[in-house]
Amino acid sequence: MTKLLLFCALIISFTVPPQDDSLLVVSWNVENFLNPKTDTTGRYTRSRFRTKCNAIAKTILLIADSYGRVPDAVALMEVGDRYVLERLVRDTPLRKLDYDIVHYDSPDRRGIDCALLYRRSSLQLLRSAPIHLYDSTGAIMRTRDILLAEFDGLAVLVNHHPSKVGSDSQRHRSLAMARMTALIDSLSTNQCLNMDSSCPQQPVLAVGDFNDDVWPHDGPRSATKGTIKYNGAWEKIDGFFARGSITVQETIFNHPILSEPDRSFGGTKPRRAFSGPRWLGGVSDHYPVVLLISGH
Repeated sequence: MTKLLLFCALIISFTVPPQDDSLLVVSWNVENFLNPKTDTTGRYTRSRFRTKCNAIAKTILLIADSYGRVPDAVALMEVGDRYVLERLVRDTPLRKLDYDIVHYDSPDRRGIDCALLYRRSSLQLLRSAPIHLYDSTGAIMRTRDILLAEFDGLAVLVNHHPSKVGSDSQRHRSLAMARMTALIDSLSTNQCLNMDSSCPQQPVLAVGDFNDDVWPHDGPRSATKGTIKYNGAWEKIDGFFARGSITVQETIFNHPILSEPDRSFGGTKPRRAFSGPRWLGGVSDHYPVVLLISGH
């Protein structure tokens, strides 16, 4: 029955034209989605890599089933290189869709990047670029670039801000947040060349893993548990910031297939792919965030 529903959702997405100007966007840290040919940790075999690819694709189709439409864009964090993205959109059921890839290699010490998949049938890409982060000396930070993708009617920034590890971690995240905020300001006003206050702002959507608590701007903190669980405590470090004439409805996609019992602290937690070198067979230690965008 589930396979039939998924199939029907895909057919609907191809045959029924959009009834409004909404977009469905997914943002997901996919936990060390690495190329088995270049993975220096030695954790990935070809079989494990195929399992990971199929699990990510299955999750995207489960989201399509839940929302009655295929996501127009999927922002991914902790991506090893373009090879893994090519395999994801060419060697899984996603190959039946019209996803294209936006990706650039970043200067991150771990060799992980941000990426964006988008459907050519619903989004027209105008330009894209990697946006470096700079430290207080002006040097490029050895972390993930912010990925910029400008579409007709919407600019998207994909973020994976520096981790909480290290004595300078908070300062690094502050620099990343400031860089992102400046980009949002610039992108939202760059269509108003004369800076006329009556000129409408270009809609900008910044998504990703911010490694700091981010909660819905119009909802209570207790509205949801979180996107990641650390030592028994839920944290919501994945989310969005928006500017311009768009409305964003956010949902954490904590489907049972992405979860497992938390035997140490009770309840459930995301079922991750690895614990150290040990293969657990899950997908990620983060839940995806699903965003319904209206008015772009």
